[in-house]
Amino acid sequence: MGNQKVIALVDCDSFFVSCEQKRNPELKGKPVCVLSNNDGCVISRSREAKKMGVRMGEPYFMCKKEHPKAIYITADHEYYSFVSHQVMSVLKDFSPLVQIYSVDEAFVDLTGLTKLYKRNYKNLAIYLRQRVLEEADIPVSIGVSSTKTLAKLASDKSKHITEGVYLIGKRKIERELKNTRIEEIWGIGRRLSVGLKKHGIITALELVKKDDKWLDKEIGIHGIEMKHELLGEMVSKVTNAEKLPKSIQNTKAFGIFTSDFNYIKNELNKHIHTSCRKLRSYNTKCMQIGVMLRTKDFRVFYTKKDLLTPLDFELEISNIAIKLLEEIYDPNILYRSTGVTLEKIGEQGFEQLSLYSDNTDIEKKAKLAQCFDKLESKFGKNIIKTGFYTKGNKTSQTQKK
Repeated sequence: MGNQKVIALVDCDSFFVSCEQKRNPELKGKPVCVLSNNDGCVISRSREAKKMGVRMGEPYFMCKKEHPKAIYITADHEYYSFVSHQVMSVLKDFSPLVQIYSVDEAFVDLTGLTKLYKRNYKNLAIYLRQRVLEEADIPVSIGVSSTKTLAKLASDKSKHITEGVYLIGKRKIERELKNTRIEEIWGIGRRLSVGLKKHGIITALELVKKDDKWLDKEIGIHGIEMKHELLGEMVSKVTNAEKLPKSIQNTKAFGIFTSDFNYIKNELNKHIHTSCRKLRSYNTKCMQIGVMLRTKDFRVFYTKKDLLTPLDFELEISNIAIKLLEEIYDPNILYRSTGVTLEKIGEQGFEQLSLYSDNTDIEKKAKLAQCFDKLESKFGKNIIKTGFYTKGNKTSQTQKK
């Protein structure tokens, strides 16, 4: 591929389903559907479920009637995040430049790695695909080209071939653009697609033939960047830098309807632990904590509190969150879920310590938090349990869903 940059987009196949099949290998080769947290609709399907006719976003109650032989599993996003970390670790071990795009996608800079691995770029991508499958037990599709936009296009095409790897080299660009509908281009939504078609632009090739002035007027700078990326001219480089999230939220339905405060408190502490681990993975702290309660009939109660100093340690955040929970909790109401939101996130080290701060105590908490993270990275999620766990809790009011 010449002296150009060579970029791969690694995309996990039916990621949530693949995670469930990793956890339970007996599900492999079967029609598996993963449902949203409240079992509202289908959010991931195995290849067998797709062949059966299961549609993405189809409501569960309809899908179960139409496809009773399919296997339905409630989403476990905490576990999917753990598996995603395993996949991304393989990619980072393979290349020094990896940009995580989402929980199941990442751009990998392959430039120059042919000498290291003694393989051409196609075989390099095939080898990377094999490594992810062997080390993380997750199947992936890989698109390779000279820009992120073309790599994304190649990745979409790779899902339809057995090999699972598709390359778009310089000589293939014009042919690929000619055969690519405008709505297939990464970054073009439905509304923009409709607008472009009104101007007679049906294919990607027709888009790149427009001059920059016209694109700037009709789409803006994004349109110009898209054109040059489609022509194989890199605008956006692969970078290791991760953008800080604006907020971190964690919630999940209980599995029962309950008004038992200790039960709700335990569930909230699980969410706090998961959220704090994610917060620390970004090397960040938060300055605001929010707590949510959702009732049996889907009413939502929410309250939040600003912090005097930024926090990232679950035992400290839990103390505040439980007080917030007490403010919105009513023992006469049945609840279906609770959740926590960490907001006003910034990099660690930006806080100014008080003159009377106990630095020794701060260091101890930081070391304990690091210990939590290392143990869970090695032994898996939930190896550490924080909160008020008791055996045989009797709920004051519980109902099965």
